[in-house]
Amino acid sequence: MSSLARRLRGIFTSPLPATTKTPAKTIKRSSSNNSRLKEMVDKFKKSSDSKRFRSRYGYYEKAYNEISTEVFAVRLMTLYGKAGMFEHAHKLFDEMPKLNCERTVVSFNALLSVCVNSKKFDKIDGFFQELPGNLGIVPDVVSYNIIVNAFCEMGSLDSALSVLDEMEKVGLEPDLITFNTLLNAFYQNGSYADGEKIWDLMKKNNVAPNVRSYNAKLRGVISENRMSEAVELIDEMKTSGIKPDVFTLNSLMKGFCNAGNLEEAKRWRWLIEPALLQQVLEGLVKESKIEEATELVELAKLKKFRITLELPSDK
Repeated sequence: MSSLARRLRGIFTSPLPATTKTPAKTIKRSSSNNSRLKEMVDKFKKSSDSKRFRSRYGYYEKAYNEISTEVFAVRLMTLYGKAGMFEHAHKLFDEMPKLNCERTVVSFNALLSVCVNSKKFDKIDGFFQELPGNLGIVPDVVSYNIIVNAFCEMGSLDSALSVLDEMEKVGLEPDLITFNTLLNAFYQNGSYADGEKIWDLMKKNNVAPNVRSYNAKLRGVISENRMSEAVELIDEMKTSGIKPDVFTLNSLMKGFCNAGNLEEAKRWRWLIEPALLQQVLEGLVKESKIEEATELVELAKLKKFRITLELPSDK
């Protein structure tokens, strides 16, 4: 385990200060505020790559300072995090009281998410230790899910799994997001046996898997070259009333191609609409997964498929 992972894991070795849970307040949203928020979001997405924009980040906070709701602040913090602008998000969080924005577990969780999205894992320890007591809030399932995701992003899978024990100690139960995060991490990192244990634990906790859960397991099965089991898994999905999506079928096609079984891949290819596959491609590019997007384009070009996909051009 890296020193950073040990430090982050230290969150759970010392008790949090006693806190008084602050009753959640209903956030009022007017249609006017929603309109301004959408406008801000659209402009932010287009401008976040600009160095000039980054140097003038205060513009957005000042231009919309008449909006003093936590939901607006959280939305802006989230955008800062996705743009890798951790300092700006942190500054906004600190200044929320001046904007008459209440800081609850919602904005606390947003700040933790910013740390993960900005790869500032070293900041999470201090925030988790200090802020709940200072703000009078209690971390919830979402808070712990973010910690699980942080460990997974760092590659410290044992530490991610240990968070389940800590959740139990404070009376919280892992939810579908908790298990999906763990399933993705373990199956994707070649820990198939451990992924199966998490799958069993999820069912033991009466958490029903969804299509994301099955897609994670499918990738694990395919990585082990168990293609017959992969097909059986899709049958299980259908029996459970879960409809395979384009990611499910794309993983299956890729598995058959890697196994040299192009005829079987072709059979499944006809279940995929090219328009849906293009949406997947654009989604990968949006998430900066260029290598995976390029691989999908090349796969679609194979003679057995003959699907033309286009990588979105930079604008």
